[in-house]
Amino acid sequence: MTKILITGANGLLGQKLVSLYDKRGDVHVVATGKGENRNLPGSYTYHQLDITSSDEVFETLLNFNPDVVINTAAMTHVDQCELDPESCQKINVEAVSHLIEACKKIDSFLIHLSTDFIFDGANGPYKEDDSPNPLSKYAASKLASEHLLIESGIKHAIVRTMLVYGVVHDMSRSNIILWVKKSLEESKHIKVVNDQWRTPTLAEDLAKGCASIADKKAEGIFHVSGKDMLSPYDMAIATADFFGLNKLLIEEVDGSIFTQPAKRPARTGFILDKAKKELGYEPVSFKEGLAQIKSQLAHV
Repeated sequence: MTKILITGANGLLGQKLVSLYDKRGDVHVVATGKGENRNLPGSYTYHQLDITSSDEVFETLLNFNPDVVINTAAMTHVDQCELDPESCQKINVEAVSHLIEACKKIDSFLIHLSTDFIFDGANGPYKEDDSPNPLSKYAASKLASEHLLIESGIKHAIVRTMLVYGVVHDMSRSNIILWVKKSLEESKHIKVVNDQWRTPTLAEDLAKGCASIADKKAEGIFHVSGKDMLSPYDMAIATADFFGLNKLLIEEVDGSIFTQPAKRPARTGFILDKAKKELGYEPVSFKEGLAQIKSQLAHV
């Protein structure tokens, strides 16, 4: 039986991967994360792990000896990375070098999550071999981690994704959909930007993409996201329409009204041809994603 170790297993993608593999039953999962386990009970093993500790990473990987490691752990708060570059470097770059060295020792295949933010947003949507130009410390740290992997000589895949949305059972993770829904239900007036464009990604789709890479041991860079190019304002309106909420509470604004430490790319989005061809990846539409969220919220 294949053994897969997941870092960041308490996060949104981490929990979706643990759940996906638990349903499949043909893989033994070692779920790792900081602090107590937040996943639903299942047949996996949970182990606390701080990926910034080289000793902990080596000890854990050598002990469990996984065939595949999926690294979903990261510091993803873009403005926080700008304000605390030291932590950003430690979690997003140095921790990846610890994982690479440990995977080298036990010959594990490493799947690493990266981001659309490595691009400057001038020419989106992007394919895998387009030239990166990071605009923020977060983006630069993720690009640096990609370079570490490419230069490492280990078997690996880099999965770039963006704006991941979904629901976890304990509601410990928020995202734009849940924020819009909650705000409108509470009759709050919200300002949402119309001058940034993304292809938002349902967490379940991203988990399936990662699992397909693990199954095939597919090496290289893959763009894995949703297929609909939308602005946050478009997403907010679609969310209001889908859940029957008052969209008059949503004010359309441009990004200049917000003071944010980190610069965001204007228009990213991904061309998914490679993932479709090599992984059989087929994402749902944004509307289908909203339907999945609605059905999950009914069971929370």
